[in-house]
Amino acid sequence: MVSVKDVPADLLIRELAKYLKENVPQVKPPDWALFVKTGPGKDRPPMQEDWWYVRAAAILRKIYLNGPVGLGSLRSAFSYRAKIGTGSRSEKTRKAGGAIIRNILHQLEEAGLVTKTKTGRVITPQGRSLLDKIALNILKELTKQNPELTKYLTPPKASSE
Repeated sequence: MVSVKDVPADLLIRELAKYLKENVPQVKPPDWALFVKTGPGKDRPPMQEDWWYVRAAAILRKIYLNGPVGLGSLRSAFSYRAKIGTGSRSEKTRKAGGAIIRNILHQLEEAGLVTKTKTGRVITPQGRSLLDKIALNILKELTKQNPELTKYLTPPKASSE
């Protein structure tokens, strides 16, 4: 069985973002998403047009791999190194903005891909199935480019002992 761990993260996030944009109407950027920065140390909003879907896909992948997770751990996961002042002062890690992640989590819950528990948010069976299906499609495409990867697609043969 192919899982999210078996394919490159960038390919999975790109394909999942495309799927969310085309097939999940609950996940959509709010009106203020055009003007918002992703963190306090950023100067401008993201330049990528579909950045909301890419962030939603990345959050869904993080929940799949690390769940249950909360808002604070997701803010830390999307943190970055920010320069403070001028001169020789060292950089400091700054957490990502919480409103963006919180809104995406609510949208993913509404879509039925994530559910809330006492310990944090976890992926639902529907969400796990979606990610595994996309991972399988990506691995099939990769095997066309590199035939040696077919051994990961076929289940191991049972020994006749």
